[in-house]
Amino acid sequence: MPSSVQKSSPAGVAGAARRFLASRDGSMMPMMVLLTIPLVTAVGFSVDYTSAVTTRSDMQNALDAAIISITTLPTTTAFADRQTSLQQAYVANSGQGTATLTSVNVAADGSATFGATASYPMPTNFMQIARINTVQVGVASAVRKTPALVQSTFKVTKVSGYWNKTMYLYGTKFGDTVAKPLMTISYTYNGFGDPKGYGTTTVSTINGSTSTVVQQQACTTKTVKNFNSLPTGAITQTDSNGKRYVTTCADTFYPANGAGAVIDVSQMDQLYLEMDVPSGNPKVLKSNDPATSNRLYIGDSDTNMPEVATGQNVNIFTAVPCGQTGYQAWEDGGNPVPANVSNADFFYTTTGKCDYNQRPSDTVLTQ
Repeated sequence: MPSSVQKSSPAGVAGAARRFLASRDGSMMPMMVLLTIPLVTAVGFSVDYTSAVTTRSDMQNALDAAIISITTLPTTTAFADRQTSLQQAYVANSGQGTATLTSVNVAADGSATFGATASYPMPTNFMQIARINTVQVGVASAVRKTPALVQSTFKVTKVSGYWNKTMYLYGTKFGDTVAKPLMTISYTYNGFGDPKGYGTTTVSTINGSTSTVVQQQACTTKTVKNFNSLPTGAITQTDSNGKRYVTTCADTFYPANGAGAVIDVSQMDQLYLEMDVPSGNPKVLKSNDPATSNRLYIGDSDTNMPEVATGQNVNIFTAVPCGQTGYQAWEDGGNPVPANVSNADFFYTTTGKCDYNQRPSDTVLTQ
């Protein structure tokens, strides 16, 4: 006879399952629990690890910002004060734990290095199962600063033209938003000269509302029958009718042994040059204006002064050389550009002094 197969009802299956779990003879439940504990622990450790990685990244960013911020402090700042500023900046940038300044080294030439670390005992969530209540998270940062311009000296060499004009040096201090004049060089045409006019140029430093004359160059022009026995530095011109002109310029410095306009730029975050030419086109030229900076010439001699390329924003901090004489000139608008520097009208020299500087833009992260 065919064997018969008995089918179980759903209620019977459920009951059997309950009996299986409740059975003390070979139940799988304890084994499943034991297998689940490592799995849950691994997942929990992964969550805590991810949290630690995120915390470390945030701490690194905060410490980088903090160590850069303390490089803007003067060299006279005490180590303890730098440490306080470091911790304040670290917390302000959402850093967790404690930031510690480990090194400050400023060399005689103005180059500097700074080092710092930060640590934080990050509380865990799932690792506490394994009695690991905290995970120590640590980061480190180091920066380097090279010497940069802290003082610039401007001295007029020759200014010409039929148009009156004034050049300014503007500077913006750390924390300020408005640039203020630091120097003026004004030129007034003397009304005589052919084919090129000359006049009187006055260089002044500006400190707040006080303006101090430091150099004056007065040029005089006269007609002569010939160019024989001319004084050193005399400028000769001959007009279309054959008439001869001789121009001589005399420099007077205040004080008499002065070098020109000596400008302290150590507290300046930004610098730019501006020339106002009321009769020119354009009337205002700026070194930080890509539309007009190409009227500025920068070079290493009075004859080797390439014109600034069109569309450039000139960084005056790098345009003034350290420890040597640089040469600059402006085309005031009487001639189209590009043009050779011989067409320029406003010539002067610049000499820079470089040392430790407080500009954050000159700081390089090395760790």
